[in-house]
Amino acid sequence: MSPSETPAPEIAATPEPPYYAVIFTSSRTEGDRGYGSMSDEMLRLAAARPGFLGVESAREGVGITVSYWRDLESIGLWKRDADHLAAQRLGRETWYEQYAVRIAKVEKAYGFQREKLNTAPPVSRSAGRSGPATAGR
Repeated sequence: MSPSETPAPEIAATPEPPYYAVIFTSSRTEGDRGYGSMSDEMLRLAAARPGFLGVESAREGVGITVSYWRDLESIGLWKRDADHLAAQRLGRETWYEQYAVRIAKVEKAYGFQREKLNTAPPVSRSAGRSGPATAGR
């Protein structure tokens, strides 16, 4: 897939506030060393947890991942999940130069979404028809 064909990143579809955002900002070490597969697995496990609402992530230099949760209890249960604890340990040992976690209550949310244009060619409506322009010919 070329860069021009790369789909736009998805923005999480969250419910009406209030809910919580966990903002994870990080600076990585060089190389993957299993990071990509662990990241995918953590997303899969988090998405299956009660209270998980969605996630957004971007990385260009500094990485920022925002996960959305129904309540603080759900966040606490995910933080203490055994698999997540193991990933946190590996992150400190192997993948991160530094990171910060911030938890915020979302009290207001709004957005914009451009309507997708129909890129299919127009259908000819006159082919094989007898309308006012062709009637009686």
